[in-house]
Amino acid sequence: MSNGIYQAQPPLEFIPPRFNPLLLQLTHLLLPSWINWKTAITHIEADNVEILADLYHQFQEGKTRFLLAFRHPKTEDPLCLGYLLSQLLPKVAREQGIKIEPPIHAHFIYDRGIPLWAGNHIGWLASHLGGTPIQRGKADWNGLRSARDLFANGKFPMAAAPEGATNGLSEIMSPLEPGIAQLGFWCAEDLHKAGRLEQVLIVPVGIKYSYVAAPWGAIAQLLSELEVASGLPVNPSENGNSATIESLYPRLLTLAERLLTLMEQFYTKFYHQKLPEIILTSEETSDRNQALTARLQALMHIALQMSEQYFDLAPKGAWNDRCRRVEQAGWNYIFREEFKDIKALSPIEHALGDRVAEEANRRMWHMRLVESFVAVSGSYIKAKPTAERFAETTLLLRDMVNKIQGTNSLLHRPQLGKQQVKISIGEPISVSERYPVYKANRLGAKQAVTELTNDLQHAMEDLIAKEE
Repeated sequence: MSNGIYQAQPPLEFIPPRFNPLLLQLTHLLLPSWINWKTAITHIEADNVEILADLYHQFQEGKTRFLLAFRHPKTEDPLCLGYLLSQLLPKVAREQGIKIEPPIHAHFIYDRGIPLWAGNHIGWLASHLGGTPIQRGKADWNGLRSARDLFANGKFPMAAAPEGATNGLSEIMSPLEPGIAQLGFWCAEDLHKAGRLEQVLIVPVGIKYSYVAAPWGAIAQLLSELEVASGLPVNPSENGNSATIESLYPRLLTLAERLLTLMEQFYTKFYHQKLPEIILTSEETSDRNQALTARLQALMHIALQMSEQYFDLAPKGAWNDRCRRVEQAGWNYIFREEFKDIKALSPIEHALGDRVAEEANRRMWHMRLVESFVAVSGSYIKAKPTAERFAETTLLLRDMVNKIQGTNSLLHRPQLGKQQVKISIGEPISVSERYPVYKANRLGAKQAVTELTNDLQHAMEDLIAKEE
């Protein structure tokens, strides 16, 4: 959420999809130049595109309905997916002799909160490209009905990120949310009731970023900036082209320890929180990574509790679930029904509403710190010491520093080096084959959604492993 939302406002309006084919045509025309201009991406390639070409042909023949479930490590992912559909897929279809009528596109689901921090123009653009929004932390019936209708009746297939949000890590997935599986079964149900015979499928899509050349110099420079911000000394001899992972890794650990210490002091001294005593084995004590992981988990719990206690929420569920509940609670305090008609409110009521909105936004700040680290582990770099993993971890620490300093880290992330993207199309997972179990009874429906979500998680993780 934008740091500028300090005033109470009317409820968030649903932004209905208003697909504009001329805008899509213009977007497809400008997309390659936009990617070259606005991102560090220099090359995008894809595997198994013929699977997707065949699926689009079947979709246009009225034989299938399907959803592209794509990995979501970075904000550039939708651009890469758009490049796949507009540039790579038509080429492969022609080479394989597979007939697909243009335009080749997908309706998509996006977080209703994105226009709040990225700008209202993003909401307009998403709507006119056939996207439909969803509020993640509640039963958003308008959003769910729209997504359900597009899946069953839309002009194009669907696309969505089942992780729900970016996690900044190309080679680690966050736990999938069950909403994608549920949408699949709803589509199968709607087709069954209408007497339609299309097969419903979910197609896992992997997206992985790698550097054209290891940007150790840029990483070293970013580390230096973070060290200065954190009050640590900088060793200039370890910067520039002489930087290596061997010289930079101890600095990264020291920076992480410093940030953890500062935040632990912040919460214990000024918020009167008591951090749990962390008991480590002798082996873990000697391993700085393990000690950092234990401290990070404890700090995340304390930070999230600061938000949950204010909104009177129970600290239950996985990190992502807790973050989404806090986000929705904050939205409920800021976007309020009684502010639909501001003129009907007295000046005192208006002022008190603004006070509540300001405090809600500040309390959500603690949750924003946590959501950047939900997939972080102390072994990510150690298990595979690559420039990509090192850069991703350093950028997450940079996001934390920026949030502490009150700047929008997502809109101004530094580009450490030129990157290339590998997209992998997985084997489609049939929802229709699982529908009999889903429709049997309530227990069967719950089991079917859980199993489909788990199978999709494994399929997407397998794509990451193959890309390595």
